[in-house]
Amino acid sequence: MNGTGSARADDIVLATDGLTIAFGGHAAVRDVSLKIERHRFKSIIGPNGAGKTTLFNLLSGQLRPTAGTIRFNDQDITALPPFRRTRLGMGRSFQLTNVFPNLTVLENVRLAVQSRQGVRLNWHASPRAFRRFEEEAQHWLDMVLLGNRSGAMASYLAHGEKRKLELAMLLALQPELLLLDEPTAGISIEEVPAILEVIRKMKEEGKRTIVLIEHKMDMVLDLSDTIAVLFGGRLLADGRPEEIMSNETVQAAYLGGLYDDAAASAGN
Repeated sequence: MNGTGSARADDIVLATDGLTIAFGGHAAVRDVSLKIERHRFKSIIGPNGAGKTTLFNLLSGQLRPTAGTIRFNDQDITALPPFRRTRLGMGRSFQLTNVFPNLTVLENVRLAVQSRQGVRLNWHASPRAFRRFEEEAQHWLDMVLLGNRSGAMASYLAHGEKRKLELAMLLALQPELLLLDEPTAGISIEEVPAILEVIRKMKEEGKRTIVLIEHKMDMVLDLSDTIAVLFGGRLLADGRPEEIMSNETVQAAYLGGLYDDAAASAGN
């Protein structure tokens, strides 16, 4: 089952072919071939230890594959370091928040804006340029529903607010492809709807390709155009949500026990 169907080559923003990585003889990701369509929302699911975060580490350049290739907009990026992939238009969030606690919320996002434009932190920048950076930073904060917290120190934010700040920083880089690694990890049940609303807004804009790792199946089914299932490091299935939910192999290997396992909402 292939969720991309007969998509044209120029509709594919990211593709892997036979992607494999082994640690000490054990393949954490084994022969994974995926195609991710432009401006679509794809979720990657699987039980703990299925290889989801390892796959993201390969896609974003934190790890180098043992075998296989990764192509972004038909350019081979298999050997490129993370910063080169970022410059090409890939952005990634992590399971743990990655913000500067001793800066304000606005300053965090402003630094991301400056980074995208190749401008170093410079307190002697012209007032006009400084205002432009801050106005854009405020725009991204408004988008993630954090605009009223722009003057707060990042260290004072609740965990869910820090996740939203991280998303604003990621959006400020204006990536073409967003890799979201469990954006609801570690946040309270009460905070989940706010994160879901932000991600839904990002999807509805239709300007970005989004790939999500998430254990919360209600969220996955609500957002996804297609779903890929990893199991034991292998790609078990890839298709539309209704195809995945009715796939007997997926049910037997993963979905059948998912709803009985309260711990499935945490971990890798």
